[in-house]
Amino acid sequence: MRWLWALLLVWLALPALADDGTRSALATVDLAGSSLAAEGRDRGKPRPMELRLTISQPVPYRVYFLDGPPRLVVDFREIDFSGTSAEDLPGRELVPALRWGRFRPGWSRLVMELPGPYALRTAVQSPAEGGARGALVKLRIEPVKPQAFVTRGNALSALWDLPSPAEVTPLPPRRTAKRPLRVALDPGHGGHDPGAKVGAIYEAALMLGFARELAEILTRAGFEVVPTREDDSFVPLERRMTIARAAQADLFISLHADALPAGEAAGLSIYVWNPQADDRATRELAMRHDRADLLAGLDLAGTDDQLADVLMDLARTETHPRSEAFAKFAVSELNRAGVGMHRTPVRGAAFSVLKSPDIPSVLIELGFLTDAGDRANLFDPDWRARTAQALAQAIGLWAQDDAARAALSRK
Repeated sequence: MRWLWALLLVWLALPALADDGTRSALATVDLAGSSLAAEGRDRGKPRPMELRLTISQPVPYRVYFLDGPPRLVVDFREIDFSGTSAEDLPGRELVPALRWGRFRPGWSRLVMELPGPYALRTAVQSPAEGGARGALVKLRIEPVKPQAFVTRGNALSALWDLPSPAEVTPLPPRRTAKRPLRVALDPGHGGHDPGAKVGAIYEAALMLGFARELAEILTRAGFEVVPTREDDSFVPLERRMTIARAAQADLFISLHADALPAGEAAGLSIYVWNPQADDRATRELAMRHDRADLLAGLDLAGTDDQLADVLMDLARTETHPRSEAFAKFAVSELNRAGVGMHRTPVRGAAFSVLKSPDIPSVLIELGFLTDAGDRANLFDPDWRARTAQALAQAIGLWAQDDAARAALSRK
């Protein structure tokens, strides 16, 4: 055991040894490029506000609200706020109180007391403006009525990073061929999280349209469809799975069309759960997909204790092969329909929407907005129709195979 302790001490010392004194491993705040601004004249009522923070490098973050009094909370992974005072932020006088600092290892927190109930309208992290290096985090909040004020729960849940428990109905036994297959369709992103953006093209809107087309084909084929969202609204990742589970869905399909640097990815891909997936493109996509829940104040990575991990792994011994089986049926039917796919069409990833241990789940990247060919396909009615028909055919074939295997497993 001594060599393990020695190795741990060396590993902990590495950051200090690697630091050359010229740059911190943590992001820092540039107050000159940061501000809090309010719209309109001050008439004694809450006004729309925009918080702008210029930081030395991009970081993951999450946003949510607490009540008693109303507060905006932003957690960053991680910003070094030492040496800067929240009181020096331009526009600080617009709110009753503002503070920031280190929250717990790996996380920093900004808390802004608000003059009333608010809602988050946009949350964007983009390259810093004015030629500065780093990133600019822009949060726009607008006043809402008290009944429309959505909070994370209470300060204790925020302190311990505990999401509110989801109320779900118990799942029935595995489906047989006696009832229609129930498919949960999950168009990615939505609301203040538009997903990938290329020019005037937004991933969230594009996937909502395709999900509607696929849902119509599935309904006509006799399947039951459960949408996780039906308009341009934000649905947290945990809530998407809760919707599918409460509806007793037999299959969960999440639809996306992401953006990666040109030349890195093209063609349709199907992802199944694999927490060991480690290629760079998959890591970037996982950050993009899961950032939506960071915005909503959920950190799914920290919600499972060791016992829960073991139980979920046991449940996945049945559902994971079923997810892989559907992916294979889908690849076969897409090939038959002449739909171009990635050179590795079935891949593994640690996307949070694939974590469900009790529902076979896949995430389908229909293409990449950064690839001209994929972009053209996504707006081609013929390509969309062929793709939707192929997926519907794959679902039907998989449903028959899955029901037959379920009957055999009960004998």
